[in-house]
Amino acid sequence: MNIPEELKYTKDHEWIKIDGDVATVGITEFAAGELGDIVYVEVETEGETLEKDEVFGSVEAVKTVSDLFMPLSGEVVEFNEELESAPETVNSDAYGEGWMIKIKMSNLSEVDALLDHVAYKAQIEA
Repeated sequence: MNIPEELKYTKDHEWIKIDGDVATVGITEFAAGELGDIVYVEVETEGETLEKDEVFGSVEAVKTVSDLFMPLSGEVVEFNEELESAPETVNSDAYGEGWMIKIKMSNLSEVDALLDHVAYKAQIEA
Protein backbone atom coordinates (compact mmCIF):
# COMPACT_ATOMS: atom_id res chain seq x y z
CA MET A 1 0.00 0.00 0.00
CA ASN A 2 1.27 3.42 -0.95
CA ILE A 3 1.62 5.90 1.95
CA PRO A 4 3.76 8.82 0.69
CA GLU A 5 6.26 10.03 3.30
CA GLU A 6 5.94 13.73 2.39
CA LEU A 7 2.22 13.92 3.21
CA LYS A 8 0.33 14.28 6.49
CA TYR A 9 -2.70 12.16 7.41
CA THR A 10 -5.81 12.10 9.60
CA LYS A 11 -7.45 9.27 11.53
CA ASP A 12 -10.37 9.72 9.07
CA HIS A 13 -8.09 8.62 6.17
CA GLU A 14 -7.55 11.99 4.53
CA TRP A 15 -4.12 12.99 3.22
CA ILE A 16 -2.84 16.57 3.33
CA LYS A 17 -0.09 18.19 1.29
CA ILE A 18 1.08 21.47 2.84
CA ASP A 19 2.37 24.24 0.56
CA GLY A 20 2.82 27.48 2.51
CA ASP A 21 -0.63 28.34 3.92
CA VAL A 22 -2.50 26.18 1.40
CA ALA A 23 -3.31 22.52 2.04
CA THR A 24 -4.36 20.11 -0.71
CA VAL A 25 -6.63 17.36 0.62
CA GLY A 26 -7.77 13.98 -0.65
CA ILE A 27 -8.56 10.53 0.70
CA THR A 28 -5.89 7.88 1.08
CA GLU A 29 -5.41 4.85 -1.13
CA PHE A 30 -6.49 2.76 1.87
CA ALA A 31 -9.79 4.67 2.17
CA ALA A 32 -10.45 4.51 -1.57
CA GLY A 33 -9.82 0.75 -1.47
CA GLU A 34 -12.15 0.28 1.50
CA LEU A 35 -14.91 2.29 -0.21
CA GLY A 36 -14.59 0.44 -3.50
CA ASP A 37 -15.47 1.99 -6.85
CA ILE A 38 -16.15 5.70 -6.28
CA VAL A 39 -19.01 6.95 -8.43
CA TYR A 40 -19.56 10.49 -7.13
CA VAL A 41 -17.68 13.17 -5.17
CA GLU A 42 -19.78 16.01 -3.76
CA VAL A 43 -18.25 19.21 -2.41
CA GLU A 44 -20.57 22.19 -2.03
CA THR A 45 -18.42 24.12 0.44
CA GLU A 46 -16.12 25.94 -2.02
CA GLY A 47 -15.72 29.53 -0.81
CA GLU A 48 -16.80 28.66 2.74
CA THR A 49 -14.67 28.83 5.87
CA LEU A 50 -14.97 25.70 7.99
CA GLU A 51 -13.52 24.52 11.26
CA LYS A 52 -11.34 21.42 11.66
CA ASP A 53 -13.48 18.24 11.72
CA GLU A 54 -16.51 19.85 10.00
CA VAL A 55 -17.91 17.99 6.99
CA PHE A 56 -16.75 19.53 3.69
CA GLY A 57 -18.35 17.03 1.34
CA SER A 58 -19.02 13.37 0.69
CA VAL A 59 -17.84 10.47 -1.42
CA GLU A 60 -20.30 8.00 -2.88
CA ALA A 61 -19.16 4.51 -3.79
CA VAL A 62 -21.25 1.70 -5.24
CA LYS A 63 -22.22 0.40 -1.79
CA THR A 64 -21.86 3.36 0.59
CA VAL A 65 -21.70 7.12 1.12
CA SER A 66 -18.99 8.55 3.36
CA ASP A 67 -18.61 12.08 4.75
CA LEU A 68 -15.37 13.99 4.19
CA PHE A 69 -13.99 15.91 7.18
CA MET A 70 -11.87 19.07 7.23
CA PRO A 71 -8.39 18.06 8.43
CA LEU A 72 -7.57 21.72 9.17
CA SER A 73 -9.55 24.93 9.74
CA GLY A 74 -9.72 27.33 6.83
CA GLU A 75 -11.42 28.41 3.64
CA VAL A 76 -12.16 25.88 0.91
CA VAL A 77 -10.59 27.80 -2.00
CA GLU A 78 -10.77 25.16 -4.73
CA PHE A 79 -12.58 21.95 -5.60
CA ASN A 80 -11.12 19.50 -8.10
CA GLU A 81 -13.84 19.85 -10.73
CA GLU A 82 -12.31 17.00 -12.77
CA LEU A 83 -13.89 14.67 -10.19
CA GLU A 84 -17.39 15.69 -11.32
CA SER A 85 -16.92 13.85 -14.62
CA ALA A 86 -14.29 11.33 -13.48
CA PRO A 87 -14.81 10.42 -9.78
CA GLU A 88 -13.02 7.11 -10.37
CA THR A 89 -9.78 9.12 -10.48
CA VAL A 90 -9.83 8.95 -6.67
CA ASN A 91 -9.44 5.15 -6.96
CA SER A 92 -6.78 5.21 -9.70
CA ASP A 93 -4.64 8.18 -8.51
CA ALA A 94 -5.59 8.99 -4.90
CA TYR A 95 -2.45 11.06 -4.19
CA GLY A 96 -2.27 12.86 -7.53
CA GLU A 97 -5.11 13.74 -9.90
CA GLY A 98 -7.60 12.40 -7.33
CA TRP A 99 -7.13 15.33 -4.92
CA MET A 100 -10.40 16.84 -3.69
CA ILE A 101 -10.03 20.34 -2.24
CA LYS A 102 -7.53 23.05 -1.45
CA ILE A 103 -7.80 24.90 1.87
CA LYS A 104 -6.34 28.28 2.77
CA MET A 105 -5.42 27.41 6.34
CA SER A 106 -6.45 29.74 9.14
CA ASN A 107 -4.55 28.02 11.97
CA LEU A 108 -1.15 26.69 10.94
CA SER A 109 -0.54 25.15 14.38
CA GLU A 110 -3.20 22.49 13.59
CA VAL A 111 -0.71 20.88 11.19
CA ASP A 112 1.26 19.65 14.22
CA ALA A 113 -1.67 17.40 15.25
CA LEU A 114 -1.75 15.53 11.91
CA LEU A 115 -0.26 12.06 11.59
CA ASP A 116 2.97 11.38 9.72
CA HIS A 117 3.23 8.39 7.36
CA VAL A 118 4.57 6.11 10.13
CA ALA A 119 1.70 6.88 12.53
CA TYR A 120 -0.90 6.54 9.78
CA LYS A 121 0.51 3.18 8.66
CA ALA A 122 0.46 1.95 12.26
CA GLN A 123 -3.20 3.02 12.56
CA ILE A 124 -4.41 1.14 9.49
CA GLU A 125 -2.41 -1.97 10.40
CA ALA A 126 -3.76 -2.03 13.98
